[in-house]
Amino acid sequence: MATTTNYGWTTPDDTALVKDGASAIRTLGTSVDTTTKNLNPETTLGDIAYRSSTSNVNTRLGIGGTGTVLTVAGGVPTWATAGGGGLTLISTTTLTGASVTLSSIPQTYNHLQLIVQNWIPVNDNANLRFRFNADSTASRHVSNSMIGDVASSFGSTSAQFSAQQDNGTSQALIVGNVFNYTNTTTWKFYNVHAIGNNSTTTTEANYVTILQGAYNQTTAISSIELFANTGNLTSGTVLLYGVK
Repeated sequence: MATTTNYGWTTPDDTALVKDGASAIRTLGTSVDTTTKNLNPETTLGDIAYRSSTSNVNTRLGIGGTGTVLTVAGGVPTWATAGGGGLTLISTTTLTGASVTLSSIPQTYNHLQLIVQNWIPVNDNANLRFRFNADSTASRHVSNSMIGDVASSFGSTSAQFSAQQDNGTSQALIVGNVFNYTNTTTWKFYNVHAIGNNSTTTTEANYVTILQGAYNQTTAISSIELFANTGNLTSGTVLLYGVK
């Protein structure tokens, strides 16, 4: 019997009898149906298919889980957890009142990043401060804007997190990083870049760059409390990200 070039489907020979036409069509149809299914093994929304080691047969790869990425393992496509460096939004919080606490921080990331947008204090020229783990014990936090090998004592119950800010207009932006926050054998370290509106001329900027500090406890960071150094908070948004 004659066959097709690519898939080897059986077709009637030129000398085949007319009475065998129906049988030939059924045979050809079955071959087409089988081949088509082999090339389209997907069964669920989001499935994909890739060429298998068997000629003219594809393999179904079911849809991956949320947050997974497509990669290759053992020479075939597979789904895997996203690699390092990705940012995951943990929470979005409004700044208001005497203080705001970002609590129950997941312990599944390598580092934390906080972005504070458009924060406004009740009192003019206030700056934003924070403390780890609601720890207001004296002499556990330190912060400064100096660079270099500088001796600094742990002399505060909290740490600075911003430049001074106008109490009526705000295009303020703060980006802070807390490194290795789940470690239970070392002190904790953070750095901050911040810009805010000058209280006298709000179109001018107050800013700090490489504001840095530390917390002299080895406990993993599970919460971060934010508050003004004087008075309450009127508004602002805090985005907390986990960094892989």
